[in-house]
Amino acid sequence: MSNDTVLRFALIGCGRVSGKHIDAIDRLEGAELVAICDLDKEIRKEKGEELKISTYDDYHKMLKEEKIDVVNVLTESGSHAEIVTDIAKYKKHIVVEKPMALTLSDADAMIRVCDENNVKLFVVKQNRYNLPIQKLREAIEQKRFGKLVMGTVRVRWCRDQNYYDQASWRGTWAHDGGVFSNQASHHVDLLEWMMGDVESVFARTETMLVDIETEDTGVAVLKFQNGALGVIEATTATRPTDLEGSITIMGEKGTVEIGGFAVNEMKVWNFSDKLEGDNEVLDKYRENPENVYGFGHFEYLRHVIECIKHRERALVDGLEGRRSLELINAIYESSETGKDVNLRFKPKRCRLGEKNT
Repeated sequence: MSNDTVLRFALIGCGRVSGKHIDAIDRLEGAELVAICDLDKEIRKEKGEELKISTYDDYHKMLKEEKIDVVNVLTESGSHAEIVTDIAKYKKHIVVEKPMALTLSDADAMIRVCDENNVKLFVVKQNRYNLPIQKLREAIEQKRFGKLVMGTVRVRWCRDQNYYDQASWRGTWAHDGGVFSNQASHHVDLLEWMMGDVESVFARTETMLVDIETEDTGVAVLKFQNGALGVIEATTATRPTDLEGSITIMGEKGTVEIGGFAVNEMKVWNFSDKLEGDNEVLDKYRENPENVYGFGHFEYLRHVIECIKHRERALVDGLEGRRSLELINAIYESSETGKDVNLRFKPKRCRLGEKNT
């Protein structure tokens, strides 16, 4: 594929997150948005007039009638597997929002059908591109922490009843899951990316302040294969407003903490073995990017374009997206059983993706 080829994008689902994708595609060189699909007639009309592009209520029709290279799947999580499976058969590359699916069997089916049809599957984990996160990853790769001791993430956000009432699928086992599978899925991914594979997990969850099927609050204690420990604290019951989304990594030779609303503010950068430039890190990454909204999606979709044009492996492909999904399933399994759950398991009590609720 030529470097000057313009990739033609289409969106399926025009809900809350679609604005980030639309803005990113509009600003990216080598990308063009040509069509959108949504079941809501008013949304289709509004978006179509605003963007001056074709609109559809049937993505099969859209895929047959439009010349499309990449399809971004932005629907509720419980529908991802069916849609991705359909798109792959049309030989289109796929970008799917987090989480890639709700069940491990669905994730496996998505990976398999994309492999069979020789199309790339990208799972959106845009916070990996936040500049402080990139700096932390650099330190991990340089082994600056020495022996890893503990990694923690904290998601302290506010989602009131009005948020869940805006769409019937929110907070349901069949289509969404709770704070772990939705809001905290990015942070679960970041923790594993930094600390490595998880050996086992023990979790507790509760529904504290809203009327939904799933949890709005939970904690999980992890043991990593390298012997380190981890803690995930996640809640949408912070009141009255959002507080933080953060990660802390501690090792025998250093500690790094990244806070802010969306892991975008370097708060602690402290290593016993100093390198040139360490004294400037806190100032340089104090809040970087300052406007976190949409930054990661722009960088992520730029990466998608590069991978397709140069036939490179994705930073977060289907297998990498499945990794954090397996941990989320294990968290729910532990919450239901009250026991430690070893990873590389087959869910038995996990309700995520359960259709008969």
